[in-house]
Amino acid sequence: MKRFKKVMLVVLSLLLILSASACGNSSNNSNASNSSKSSSSSGKITLTYWNIFTGEPAKTKVKEIIDQWNKENPNVQIVESVTENDAYKTKIKTAIAANEAPDIFQTWAGGFSQPFVEAGKVLQLDSYLNDGTKDQMLPGALDNVTYNGKIYGITYDQQASVLYVNKELFDKYNVKIPTTFSELIDAIKTFKSKGITPFALGEKDEWPGMWYYDMIALREGGVQLTRDALNGKTSFDNQAFVDAAKRLQEMVDAGAFDAGFMGLTRDEATAEFNQGKAAMYFGGNFDAAAFDSDPSSLVKGKIEAVRFPSIEGGKGDPTEYIGGGAGALMVSANSKHKDEAVKAAKYLAKHLSDMEYLIGAGLPMFKYDNVDQSQVSQLQIQIMNNVVANAKGNVPAWDLYLMGDDAQTHKDLVAQLFAKQITPQEFAKQMQQKINGK
Repeated sequence: MKRFKKVMLVVLSLLLILSASACGNSSNNSNASNSSKSSSSSGKITLTYWNIFTGEPAKTKVKEIIDQWNKENPNVQIVESVTENDAYKTKIKTAIAANEAPDIFQTWAGGFSQPFVEAGKVLQLDSYLNDGTKDQMLPGALDNVTYNGKIYGITYDQQASVLYVNKELFDKYNVKIPTTFSELIDAIKTFKSKGITPFALGEKDEWPGMWYYDMIALREGGVQLTRDALNGKTSFDNQAFVDAAKRLQEMVDAGAFDAGFMGLTRDEATAEFNQGKAAMYFGGNFDAAAFDSDPSSLVKGKIEAVRFPSIEGGKGDPTEYIGGGAGALMVSANSKHKDEAVKAAKYLAKHLSDMEYLIGAGLPMFKYDNVDQSQVSQLQIQIMNNVVANAKGNVPAWDLYLMGDDAQTHKDLVAQLFAKQITPQEFAKQMQQKINGK
């Protein structure tokens, strides 16, 4: 009897072990099956996209673009993350350094993105853009995202330097809109004699004044010389850059700016122009939105957007401008879905180009035949027609082209030129020593 009980206990134990084992196997198989079904049934790819569109109406418009993509591409969904401009610059640099960049990310052409490319963190796009994408873009659209002859980004907007003139004041004092630098100096002196500030400038922020020097240098030396100097292939000691500094100080000496311009911010300067207190404002196409949308503006409808004057004896083509491709999208080299990410980036770039032109936030880098021109501001249209159209070339604002501390060095040196703290020769020498290291 005892032996029978022992046998029965052994049998029961075996049955319990087998049963537990079977249950375990059944559970594992079930889980594996569910995991497989989940993967195959959803089949969805999620692409992360970081951008800086925090303000309205751009923020809502970008969401609409993404929603439309997600509707048209149910198996490839874009999820965006939005960060304010300055904070974003730190965020994207940190993410790229840590190999945690999103699939698609907002960046800036030129020097800002160059370290990402040199570190091998960005996908090369040449082979992806021969599907007709290049044909959809404006001439030179990819120049500023081309490094060592290879394309690494898709630009969606561009900047363009613009001379805004208050037509009412020009007409009132019978002043000709200047097309040469000597005419510009004459206009400055005339307005100064009438008690009108010739140019509104906020040099406290430094970059607004930098646009003046960069533009004059482009007129003196031309696109190729400027790019060669910025790339360290030629010297900033070149006479063209010295002469550009002389021209800038000639404007200061002629009384071009408000007495307190070194302490004014850019916003204060645009407000001064908006109130009709200055005859001219030199800046970027992005300033047009402020002149168009400010409800307190006294100059709306009275502004004309024209090219910066040519310089007698200068080697630059009079159609060249500071600007070109600025905002761009890049794809992480570490993306697990490179093909899908590039396809989405091309879609986003095209729609962002149209959107920014339509709302006045930026100039397009894609052909804009499908944009309803009646909905675009007249200043934007003037800029495209009077500044960008038929231009022979462009160079980005130097703080975009130069990398890291070099950009700030340039802005600081230009500010010293405005304040007459250094001579044109000292400026050129320090630019060469501090930026090109020679």
